[in-house]
Amino acid sequence: MKKVAFGVTQLQIQRFVNVYFVETGTAGGWVLVDTGLPGSEKDIIAAADEIFYPGTHPEAIILTHGHMDHAGSAQALAEHWKVPILAHPLELPFLTAKAVYPPADPTVENGGSLAFVARFFPPQSFQLSDYVQALPTADTEVPFLPDWRWLHVPGHAPGQVALFREQDRTLLGADAFATSNHESVPSLLLQLPKISVAGAPFNYNWQQVSESVQQLAALRPEAIGCGHGPVITGAEAATGLQELADNFPMPSKGRYVQDPARTDENGVAYLPTAAPDPLRTKLTIAAVSFGALVGVALLIKKQKAHKQNDYPKKHPDEPRNPRTGKSPE
Repeated sequence: MKKVAFGVTQLQIQRFVNVYFVETGTAGGWVLVDTGLPGSEKDIIAAADEIFYPGTHPEAIILTHGHMDHAGSAQALAEHWKVPILAHPLELPFLTAKAVYPPADPTVENGGSLAFVARFFPPQSFQLSDYVQALPTADTEVPFLPDWRWLHVPGHAPGQVALFREQDRTLLGADAFATSNHESVPSLLLQLPKISVAGAPFNYNWQQVSESVQQLAALRPEAIGCGHGPVITGAEAATGLQELADNFPMPSKGRYVQDPARTDENGVAYLPTAAPDPLRTKLTIAAVSFGALVGVALLIKKQKAHKQNDYPKKHPDEPRNPRTGKSPE
């Protein structure tokens, strides 16, 4: 666990994704921001008991967005603590199993190792209807956190939100950007600090991603915690984020670069045609070839076994010639 700022603690889940315990300002009160990967609930409950007191529970769970690595343990925790889950209205279709997110784009330029594994990610959607509620949009104050406001930062997810506390300029940036090179597995595992683009294969609207980074850079944060990467504090926080905004690495190719997906209150309204994926074709051919080879090997084995069983066998009880001891022919 790592302190981000006063009353804000980051917990890293499997050195890959972060969740946040944010104190409300009232005695013993707190809110959980994001829930990590599926199966993370035990680690999160144990951390909460350590930070606060055994048996504690939050006022609510706030999801910055509904991707699997942020909402994966939401249902288990909501059931355990009996608390509501809050998310932006544009995330609700994906959190109530009415829609799935735009498919990942493994062909995006500079997608790195994450782009490779994105080919194998299943469509993302959750059924949290019994617990999830829409984040109130009449104003931007975060429920249960009066000192915080939320900002709509789409591009990575339609209803993604970041949280900001003005008094000490603390920013929880979700996946609007990352504080480590998200496309490099070694960088993530080593937690090397670097403000960079987050989740490139899952960014369905690159223009919105760029605009969201610019919006957050204008806040001049002094402490940053994101969905992925270590805590960054001090002058490096504001300067690093501003540098990303000023020199945003817009990809030159990818499914959603020139023709973004469009979403609305019902989910995905439009998807551009998938870009050709030579590697997927090669992997498919390799898989088919391997399957064919296995099939041929099994067929040959079966034929050999059949030939061995073709010879007539003498039954053990078959009568034998009393003089020779041989079976009659």
